[in-house]
Amino acid sequence: MARVVLPHVPHHVVQRGHNREVVFAGSGNYRRYLEDLRELSSTLDVRVYAYCLMTNHVHLLLGPEDESATMGRLMKALAARATRYRNRLDGRSGTLWEGRYKSSPVQAETYLLACTRYIELNPVRARMVTAAGDYAWSSYRQRMGEEERWIDFDSAYLDLADNETDRRRQYAVYMDQNEPEKELSLMREALQRGQLTGNQRFVDEVEQIVGCRIERRRPGRPKMA
Repeated sequence: MARVVLPHVPHHVVQRGHNREVVFAGSGNYRRYLEDLRELSSTLDVRVYAYCLMTNHVHLLLGPEDESATMGRLMKALAARATRYRNRLDGRSGTLWEGRYKSSPVQAETYLLACTRYIELNPVRARMVTAAGDYAWSSYRQRMGEEERWIDFDSAYLDLADNETDRRRQYAVYMDQNEPEKELSLMREALQRGQLTGNQRFVDEVEQIVGCRIERRRPGRPKMA
């Protein structure tokens, strides 16, 4: 189905390796991808709110600014650069990624913070580490001030508190809470089906913008204890 991409709206994006094969064979692969992501997002004016690079796929939370097509150009350039780098490094040829990345626009006031948590907890759910801060290839360390920050802070994160110290404290508490299974299922299914991650009002608003019907979901809102 046609991908829905909207300017000034965060999008949860996933791209997987071809046949789920390993994409990042070593630390150099991870670092190179992040360098390219930083450079290309700045050039194309796409906000990067969160990321997590897993062994055979990537999760990104991206926000195209005035031109929605920039997100597609960013993903295409990222994939091409990573493929050339890996092929040259390993003396291989052929594709590295699945042909089509998956994306889902995210409603800021309902699911944006949950989506950020979902992305940065991927290594914990996969039992690669015991805590998000132990994983080197996600945006969590930048968010917590443990690395140089180049990611953008989204509105949901900024609304946690009036200053950065309190924001980090509130977010760390939020990360330690259990992720509701309904929340996880909604985000996974939204990505898989190219749907919206949001409630019914968000669906109605986007339908008016794009001028066509979008498969409806039951209303819902994740709660922060």
